Amino acid sequence: MEAINTRDIPGFYLNNTAQALSIREQVGSANLYLQYDIYHMQIMEGDLARTMAAHLGEINHIQLADNPGRNEPGTGEINYRFLFEHLDRIGYQGWIGCEYKPLTTTEAGLGWLKTHNAI
Repeated sequence: MEAINTRDIPGFYLNNTAQALSIREQVGSANLYLQYDIYHMQIMEGDLARTMAAHLGEINHIQLADNPGRNEPGTGEINYRFLFEHLDRIGYQGWIGCEYKPLTTTEAGLGWLKTHNAI
């Protein structure tokens, strides 16, 4: 389940971590987890590292995109090197996926992997 920011999609119902966690608790399914989209949550909440650490057991997929622009990691304000190291430190074992608008070719746009020690 993914919370989406209301700047890009005004009026989107599910738009913050607390709300997603509340829905997860109400549903009560052991198979329902959060897909934590760093781009959306930076816009809506900030405090990404603390939130991911506090809810490590409820997150099983993290999506990457920088802000502003929803482009490759390293093109905006989010410190992805820190976040990748933080996810290693806290023992995150879930999926990490990319959902961004490449500024260039796919191959060139994946240069952030090496830059941020993500490979």
